[in-house]
Amino acid sequence: MYIGGVVTGAKGPEAGVWVIAETADLPTKFVKIVVTDDQGRYVLPDLPKANYDIWVRGYGLVDSPKVKAQPGKALDLKACRRPAAPRPAAYYPGIYWYSMLNIPPPICSPAPARKATACR
Repeated sequence: MYIGGVVTGAKGPEAGVWVIAETADLPTKFVKIVVTDDQGRYVLPDLPKANYDIWVRGYGLVDSPKVKAQPGKALDLKACRRPAAPRPAAYYPGIYWYSMLNIPPPICSPAPARKATACR
């Protein structure tokens, strides 16, 4: 089962924004996130039967209002532009920005060998 549709904003289709589906109707919390294509289209595939909250998130946007939906139905969404004055950090907590970091793994190599010095 899936939910699909188009995300549009004030200037037309919104490309590259996240569409998030979340439910607590299952034994554990379930979340699926997809990204819209260049025409604003999205598909949230392989959703278990449940009631979902669906919303849009993206750079330069504020989270759209959550919309209730069930798999098997088309759902077009509206993106909400962030007002120009506040910075994005005012909308998203620090952990949100931290989650986007790609921290490289630690270097796992032994220390270089030291040259032996002769005692005199």
